[in-house]
Amino acid sequence: MNFPFYIAKRYVRSKSSQNAVNVINFITFLVIVIGSAALFIVLSGFAGLKTFSLSFSSTFDPDLKAVPITGKFFTLSPEQEQKLQQIDGVTSYAKELEERMYLKHKEKGFIASIRGVDSSYNKVTGVDSTILYGTWRINQQDAVAGIGVANILGTTVNQYRSPIVIMALKPGKGSITFQDIKTKPLVLSGIYGIEENLDKKYVFADLSSVQKLLDKDSNLISGINFKLDGAADITSLKSQITAILGNNIILKNRQELNSSLHRMLNTENLATYLIFTLVLIIALFNVVGAIIMMILDKQQNSKTLFNLGVTIKKLRRIYFVQGILVTTTGGIIGVALASLLIWSQLAFGWLKITPSLAYPVEYQLINVAIVLATIMVLGIIASKIASSRITKKLIAA
Repeated sequence: MNFPFYIAKRYVRSKSSQNAVNVINFITFLVIVIGSAALFIVLSGFAGLKTFSLSFSSTFDPDLKAVPITGKFFTLSPEQEQKLQQIDGVTSYAKELEERMYLKHKEKGFIASIRGVDSSYNKVTGVDSTILYGTWRINQQDAVAGIGVANILGTTVNQYRSPIVIMALKPGKGSITFQDIKTKPLVLSGIYGIEENLDKKYVFADLSSVQKLLDKDSNLISGINFKLDGAADITSLKSQITAILGNNIILKNRQELNSSLHRMLNTENLATYLIFTLVLIIALFNVVGAIIMMILDKQQNSKTLFNLGVTIKKLRRIYFVQGILVTTTGGIIGVALASLLIWSQLAFGWLKITPSLAYPVEYQLINVAIVLATIMVLGIIASKIASSRITKKLIAA
């Protein structure tokens, strides 16, 4: 057995004759356990929040979306549609035309994004599964709105006697007159609920109706949503779609469609990790102090070993290994305790955001590796600093 490791293991398990040293060692070990557990719990919490936040996009956004590089609209010809239908790996696609318009219901008004969609839209997204009231029915007179829009306008489903009115400006120049405003009444057949910002943003209507309301040609759209085969090569599909639609469009996946959300979540995760790592760095100063106290407590033992031929380098290694053992063991126990806590939350949902919604957490092996690696790196640094206090002068004293 390696000699420094053997002695270090004995030092870790043995108690000092000085009660104060035992107390310091216990507190140091406890701080490491709590620090590593706290870091793992926070990382698991952020992983759960990230998955929870992005679950909205998986429901609302398609696998792939074509949008214009410049401007709001682009043209899709019948020939291009036929070519899109022939691409292997594209299960379905849906066209859309989106523009912000003024909504009015009785004495209330609101500006929202009207998204004209075709009959395939609910095949490429899961937005129809978010309907809270009514059904997903979109045609010349029926539309679907977010619950935020419905609450602001004070309307609900199937109000045929008092529909909402969409008001759009005719394209043109010069001053605006009443004749420049086109209107269309719509009855809400369904109200969806996804997330507060999305619930206040969109009204889904019939594509052809929105095109007529905006005086747009039937070939003019603002986006194409694609549902892809799970086994398809996305890179190859992007190349095929771009070859058909031209270089005036850009294809975005879910992450690219929600790039701001991804950046925000990743930045918050990194910031939290760095803050808790700083806390661990401060806590691991206790390791330095505890090892130095152990060096002083075992000074006579070190002197005896030195007289028996153990070099200063090996004496330093004894206390270096001791520090590594303490920090690694504390980290493993901390992660184990935190894992039990995370698993209990996943199983029982005892911590609630609302009475019906448990706080989202996610157990990831990558977070286990991150915590243990952080603890070990910081433990190595702290042990190296403390073990360097072993000198010939100290041994001879």
